[in-house]
Amino acid sequence: MAKICDLNGKKPDIIYPTFWEYKVIFDSNADEKSIIKECIKERNHKITPSNSSKNGKFKSFNLSVLVSSDSERLELFSLLKKYSKFVL
Repeated sequence: MAKICDLNGKKPDIIYPTFWEYKVIFDSNADEKSIIKECIKERNHKITPSNSSKNGKFKSFNLSVLVSSDSERLELFSLLKKYSKFVL
């Protein structure tokens, strides 16, 4: 069975620098602006609200960040994951 990201066993060719899109989900009481600022530092970025859960426990955001390498992209993913509920 093929997976969505199956490229015949090859990594995708990503041309850097590029804006990488993350979906970040926080608890409703989290200070998302401070958390994101701490993770991305001075990188060029854009954050837009996405959805809130029906019961109001979670809120999500679309985060677009300028990254210059594969390692930087993955490092940001790890940092965001450390301080949020979910990162996609």
